[in-house]
Amino acid sequence: MHIAEGILPLPLLGAGVGLGLLGAAIGLKRTRQEEIPLVGVMAAAFFVASLIHVPLGPASIHLLLLGLVGLLTGWACFPAILIALLLQALFFQYGGLTVLGVNTCIMALPALLAHLFGTPLIRSSRRWIAATGAFLAGAGAIIAAGVFAAIVLALADKAFFAAAQTILVAHIPVAAIEGMITVAVVGFILKVKPEMLASSKR
Repeated sequence: MHIAEGILPLPLLGAGVGLGLLGAAIGLKRTRQEEIPLVGVMAAAFFVASLIHVPLGPASIHLLLLGLVGLLTGWACFPAILIALLLQALFFQYGGLTVLGVNTCIMALPALLAHLFGTPLIRSSRRWIAATGAFLAGAGAIIAAGVFAAIVLALADKAFFAAAQTILVAHIPVAAIEGMITVAVVGFILKVKPEMLASSKR
């Protein structure tokens, strides 16, 4: 899902920086001290999952775990994803520094949406509702990220419209896989430490 450097116009880059920093600031303000280790773990999980990627035109496809990151960290998904993308750009040249803000928004906004809409479902006492919420959070976050990436590419240049459509379609199987992973992890957490998923105010 990383958008490469050199293809986005300055206004899009500036908007990405502004929104990314705003989200990170809100995330840091809402994060309690005792939640910092969990945020760090989820940043590492996102870092590792998205490290193995398949190039696809001006972007790439790979696992992201956005739904899981969002469900566990809430607004803190912004600083978690920002730090992970920064390290990837510095050490592995994935994405890049100039598109760091845009890439952060493309991935953190869906994670936040997964948290806002998925948390009430996974807190249900009915197991099938919780599982459905987890799947929708995991799969929906990937679809949303694909849509955001497609929109950004289409806004950058009409020549990228076909590539944007391809990226979106290519993420459909990734979304299904992420949905199943999220169901499995959330189901395990609900059994051993449900309080990790209890807060809807992060």
